[in-house]
Amino acid sequence: MNVFVIRGKRLIAAVTAVVLTAALAAVFFQSPARREEPVPELECDCGAESDSPVLHEEKSYIKWVDFDIPSSLLEKAMRLDIDTYGTDRHVSWIDMLAYLACKCGGNFKAHRTKDWKALVQKLDEGQTMEQLAADMEYYSYYQEAYTAILGGFLGEFDIELDDPEHPGEKKWMHQYGLKAYSPIAEGYSYGDYDDFGSSRSYGYKRRHLGHDMMGSVGTPIVAVESGIVEALGWNQYGGWRIGIRSFDTKRYYYYAHLRRDHPYQSGLSVGSVVQAGDVIGYLGMTGYSQKENVNNINTPHLHFGMQIIFDESQKEGNGEIWIDVYDITQLLKKHRSTVAKDEQTREYTRVYRFRDPVTGHS
Repeated sequence: MNVFVIRGKRLIAAVTAVVLTAALAAVFFQSPARREEPVPELECDCGAESDSPVLHEEKSYIKWVDFDIPSSLLEKAMRLDIDTYGTDRHVSWIDMLAYLACKCGGNFKAHRTKDWKALVQKLDEGQTMEQLAADMEYYSYYQEAYTAILGGFLGEFDIELDDPEHPGEKKWMHQYGLKAYSPIAEGYSYGDYDDFGSSRSYGYKRRHLGHDMMGSVGTPIVAVESGIVEALGWNQYGGWRIGIRSFDTKRYYYYAHLRRDHPYQSGLSVGSVVQAGDVIGYLGMTGYSQKENVNNINTPHLHFGMQIIFDESQKEGNGEIWIDVYDITQLLKKHRSTVAKDEQTREYTRVYRFRDPVTGHS
C-alpha cells in the first residue's frame, strides 16, 4: 500500500471539504433574511432545460428573500402612499415596509403595531424616510427586495370609468393608485388559504411554491400586472399554463391548471403584451399528465405563483425565488377587474379599458 497516495487523497478530501464549506456559507449568508433552500416546483416550470453554464463568475445580487408582510399592513402602507402622493411629503409604501422590516428583522410575525404607529407619527412630524432609516444596516437590502416584489403595484395609469354626468357613457380618468388586480375576475367567488410550502407528491415529493385559488371551471382569470407573455402551452405538472413577465423583468407571474379545450383568451401568444386586468384565460383542472389537454386535478383551481428575479440566471434552475403570495392575493381581493361575456365569441373581456404607461400600448 502506498502511504503517500493515501495521505494525498486525505489532504485533497480535506481541502475540498473546506472549499465546499466556504462556498455553502457564502450562499447561505447572502442576505439578512431567513433563507430556505428552494425545492424545484415543476408545476411552475422549475427545473426546465437551461443553457446557463454550471460554472460562472460570482455576481452581486440578492439570492433569496422571504416575504411574509400581512395584507393588513400592506394596505395601511399603500393607503398612506396614495394619500400623500402629489404632496411635498409623499412617502413610498416600499420605503415604509423596508423600514419596518429592519425593525422586526425581516420576520413580520414579530412586527409590532406600535412600530407602525410610531413611524406614522414621525412622518407626520416632518421627518423623512431617509432620516429615519439613515442608521439601518439592511434598509437598502429590503428596499431592493420589496421593490422587486411590489414595484409594479402602485403608479399612475388611465382607466375608463362610468361618466356620472352622461349615464351609459364612459370617460377616461388619470389616476394614481393600485394598478395591480386580483387574478380572479370581479363577481366570481373562490376559496383559498395560505398553502405555500405544502407537500406535493405527483412526480416526486416537493414543496408547493404557489397559491391555489379554488373556484368554478370557466372563471375568467386576469393578468395581475401588465407584462409580456413568456410562456404559453402545456406543462406536465401545471397543465395549460401561462407565464407573464413584468416590464422591469423582476416578476414572473405563473397561472396554471387552466381550462381544458379553451384555456386561453383568443389571440394570446408568446410575446403578447397584456395590460393589468386583461382576461388571459379560464380556471380549470388540467395537469398532472404527460398527455396534453387532460383533467387530472381533483379540484378546479387556479395555481397562481410569483417568481422574483434579480438576475437572469435565477429564471430557471436551483436559484429560483418563489414567494408566498397569499397576503398579496388578500390585498388584491378588493381590486378586481370587471368583465363581460361576448355571446358571439363566448369570450370574456374587461368592461373598463385600462392604459398602463409602462406598456406603451392602449
